[in-house]
Amino acid sequence: MTIKDTAEEWQITATATPFVGNKTSVRTDDVVMPGGTVARRDYQVHPGSVAVLALDDLGRVLVIRQYRHPVRHKLWEIPAGLLDVPGENPLHAAQRELYEEAHVKAEDWRVLTDVFTTPGGCDEAIRIFLARDLSEAEGERFEVSEEEADMELKRVPLEDLVRGVLAGELHNNCLVVGVLSLVAAQHGDGLDALRPAEAPWPARPFEV
Repeated sequence: MTIKDTAEEWQITATATPFVGNKTSVRTDDVVMPGGTVARRDYQVHPGSVAVLALDDLGRVLVIRQYRHPVRHKLWEIPAGLLDVPGENPLHAAQRELYEEAHVKAEDWRVLTDVFTTPGGCDEAIRIFLARDLSEAEGERFEVSEEEADMELKRVPLEDLVRGVLAGELHNNCLVVGVLSLVAAQHGDGLDALRPAEAPWPARPFEV
């Protein structure tokens, strides 16, 4: 038996968008349940995101520390950002985020994993890339603002991040999923067996 998620859409009898924000919105759908009843479901509509687990030749992961107001924490994270343009190639977005947040470029890119971050209340899909063969980017550093103006940047040994995740000291979902997926890949078929960087992504279709 193959364990695999499948796309499916139940009938919607009514829909509304009671809130529209700068990047996301809230939608209310009346959804027909299997027994024929109708239930109202509220959820955040999100454009999608990309994240980058950048691994250097010494086995260290590039991480940033950033304030996240909704949870009132400064979190250690991997570089990440929104898919600002509908249909944008996620690899291009990931390369942009790595440059803007860390001023780093990578020669080897692969898909590490694809996840829905909070499928019970948000339709955000995120693709986490593995980036290797790192080097400093050329040119001026990207000018940061708001929360990003206070960011810290470090390279941390992978095993230290694994310890922090399992100890309940690191909480960012992209970091947690990325780090544990990387370890699983290393102990499985190897990193070179990961999907290519422009593998199809049904949750957020794009043109190569």
